[in-house]
Amino acid sequence: MAAKLILDPEKIVNQEFSIDFQGYNPEQVDTMLDNVIKDYQAYDKIIADYKEKVEDLERTNASLRAKVIELEGRAKAQADSDPMMAGATQIDILKRLSRLEKQVFESKNRK
Repeated sequence: MAAKLILDPEKIVNQEFSIDFQGYNPEQVDTMLDNVIKDYQAYDKIIADYKEKVEDLERTNASLRAKVIELEGRAKAQADSDPMMAGATQIDILKRLSRLEKQVFESKNRK
Protein backbone atom coordinates (compact mmCIF):
# COMPACT_ATOMS: atom_id res chain seq x y z
CA MET A 1 0.00 0.00 0.00
CA ALA A 2 2.50 2.62 1.12
CA ALA A 3 4.96 3.63 -1.55
CA LYS A 4 8.59 4.05 -0.58
CA LEU A 5 9.54 7.70 -0.34
CA ILE A 6 12.85 8.89 -1.70
CA LEU A 7 13.14 12.24 0.07
CA ASP A 8 12.53 13.54 3.52
CA PRO A 9 12.54 17.18 4.62
CA GLU A 10 16.14 16.97 5.79
CA LYS A 11 17.37 15.69 2.42
CA ILE A 12 15.51 18.45 0.59
CA VAL A 13 16.92 21.19 2.83
CA ASN A 14 20.46 19.84 2.72
CA GLN A 15 20.53 19.15 -1.02
CA GLU A 16 23.47 20.88 -2.65
CA PHE A 17 24.04 21.25 -6.36
CA SER A 18 27.31 21.66 -8.18
CA ILE A 19 27.76 25.05 -9.74
CA ASP A 20 28.25 24.92 -13.48
CA PHE A 21 29.45 27.80 -15.61
CA GLN A 22 25.79 28.69 -16.24
CA GLY A 23 24.59 28.08 -12.69
CA TYR A 24 23.56 24.88 -10.94
CA ASN A 25 24.17 21.59 -12.71
CA PRO A 26 20.94 20.97 -14.69
CA GLU A 27 21.20 17.18 -14.42
CA GLN A 28 21.38 17.32 -10.62
CA VAL A 29 18.46 19.76 -10.44
CA ASP A 30 16.40 17.58 -12.81
CA THR A 31 17.17 14.48 -10.75
CA MET A 32 16.17 16.28 -7.56
CA LEU A 33 12.93 17.55 -9.11
CA ASP A 34 12.16 14.06 -10.46
CA ASN A 35 12.50 12.69 -6.94
CA VAL A 36 10.23 15.44 -5.57
CA ILE A 37 7.62 14.58 -8.20
CA LYS A 38 7.85 10.86 -7.37
CA ASP A 39 7.33 11.63 -3.70
CA TYR A 40 4.32 13.83 -4.43
CA GLN A 41 2.84 11.01 -6.51
CA ALA A 42 3.50 8.60 -3.65
CA TYR A 43 1.83 11.00 -1.19
CA ASP A 44 -1.18 11.28 -3.51
CA LYS A 45 -1.49 7.49 -3.63
CA ILE A 46 -1.16 7.19 0.15
CA ILE A 47 -3.83 9.85 0.64
CA ALA A 48 -6.16 8.16 -1.87
CA ASP A 49 -5.67 4.80 -0.13
CA TYR A 50 -6.44 6.31 3.27
CA LYS A 51 -9.52 8.09 1.93
CA GLU A 52 -10.76 4.79 0.53
CA LYS A 53 -10.14 3.08 3.88
CA VAL A 54 -11.97 5.85 5.74
CA GLU A 55 -14.96 5.58 3.40
CA ASP A 56 -15.02 1.80 3.82
CA LEU A 57 -14.83 2.11 7.61
CA GLU A 58 -17.60 4.73 7.61
CA ARG A 59 -19.83 2.37 5.57
CA THR A 60 -19.04 -0.50 7.93
CA ASN A 61 -19.72 1.72 10.94
CA ALA A 62 -23.09 2.83 9.54
CA SER A 63 -24.03 -0.77 8.82
CA LEU A 64 -23.09 -1.89 12.32
CA ARG A 65 -25.01 1.01 13.88
CA ALA A 66 -28.09 -0.03 11.91
CA LYS A 67 -27.69 -3.62 13.13
CA VAL A 68 -27.36 -2.44 16.73
CA ILE A 69 -30.55 -0.39 16.43
CA GLU A 70 -32.34 -3.36 14.86
CA LEU A 71 -31.18 -5.76 17.59
CA GLU A 72 -32.08 -3.32 20.35
CA GLY A 73 -35.55 -3.02 18.83
CA ARG A 74 -35.92 -6.79 18.67
CA ALA A 75 -34.75 -7.18 22.27
CA LYS A 76 -37.21 -4.54 23.46
CA ALA A 77 -40.05 -6.12 21.50
CA GLN A 78 -39.21 -9.54 22.93
CA ALA A 79 -39.04 -8.16 26.47
CA ASP A 80 -42.38 -6.41 25.99
CA SER A 81 -44.02 -9.60 24.70
CA ASP A 82 -42.57 -11.90 27.40
CA PRO A 83 -44.52 -11.41 30.66
CA MET A 84 -41.78 -13.14 32.69
CA MET A 85 -39.26 -10.58 31.54
CA ALA A 86 -41.64 -7.63 31.79
CA GLY A 87 -42.63 -8.20 35.41
CA ALA A 88 -39.58 -10.04 36.61
CA THR A 89 -38.22 -7.63 39.14
CA GLN A 90 -36.04 -8.80 41.98
CA ILE A 91 -38.94 -8.54 44.41
CA ASP A 92 -41.13 -10.71 42.17
CA ILE A 93 -38.40 -13.31 41.90
CA LEU A 94 -37.93 -13.36 45.68
CA LYS A 95 -41.69 -13.76 46.21
CA ARG A 96 -41.84 -16.68 43.78
CA LEU A 97 -38.81 -18.28 45.40
CA SER A 98 -40.41 -17.92 48.83
CA ARG A 99 -43.66 -19.57 47.62
CA LEU A 100 -41.69 -22.45 46.09
CA GLU A 101 -39.76 -22.95 49.34
CA LYS A 102 -43.03 -23.05 51.30
CA GLN A 103 -44.47 -25.63 48.96
CA VAL A 104 -41.36 -27.79 49.18
CA PHE A 105 -41.19 -27.67 52.98
CA GLU A 106 -44.95 -28.26 53.34
CA SER A 107 -44.77 -31.29 51.07
CA LYS A 108 -41.83 -32.70 53.14
CA ASN A 109 -43.71 -32.13 56.42
CA ARG A 110 -46.81 -33.98 55.11
CA LYS A 111 -44.81 -37.09 54.36
